[in-house]
Amino acid sequence: MLDPVPAARPATGLAVRCTRALLSPWSRFSLLVAVLLGAAATTLLLDPQRLLATGWPTRLSGGAAAVVLFGVAYGVCTVAFVPRPLLNLAAGALFGSQAGLAAALAGTVLGAGISFALGRVLGQDALRTLLRGRWLKAADGQLSRHGFRSMLALRLFPGVPFAAANYCAAVSRMRYPSFLMATGLGSVPNTAAYVVAGSEASSPTSPAFLAATGFIVLTGVGATVVAWRKRHRLGAE
Repeated sequence: MLDPVPAARPATGLAVRCTRALLSPWSRFSLLVAVLLGAAATTLLLDPQRLLATGWPTRLSGGAAAVVLFGVAYGVCTVAFVPRPLLNLAAGALFGSQAGLAAALAGTVLGAGISFALGRVLGQDALRTLLRGRWLKAADGQLSRHGFRSMLALRLFPGVPFAAANYCAAVSRMRYPSFLMATGLGSVPNTAAYVVAGSEASSPTSPAFLAATGFIVLTGVGATVVAWRKRHRLGAE
């Protein structure tokens, strides 16, 4: 008679334990931190802000391909924490108001989408365990229940840093399509103001430049006032 085939034993070896450790929430969060630190270090070394001073390469100075390439570079730079106002000014200076705005908005949505995906896949499980403070729970609840409306407000009022809003949304239970749509719509006014200012930088007394800079100042002051009032209201509560 043939000997019975032994039942398969569950895998409990070193490889399985290592795999579980690598896929644990805090391991993935550590990977996220490493990716972001690497991106920030690369930004410091390459200094993409020089684009404002040196300009776009001559062979890429015009055409739809240059606009698309700039949009992709814009998105990657925002993930690496390059300030969006600098990129928006560069978009206007290089491509003018219309093409510059298209490139800047595309790059904004691309960069926000990449950041959201990184935060959702690598950081959400670990960071949600830290939501114990009153402000953190309130922000998480607002974004989870009213994601589109809340993110639209954050993008319209430039009081919250771009990267911070991306990762807060990723840690919440906000839906990806709502996040991208709110980012695209809410970023239009402020992005357009910076792009127009960049395109008219050579004529600082022109009506378009003055209107753009005035809008930037007013929205900045308004965001500061709103943030101050909300902070004191939460403190009183």
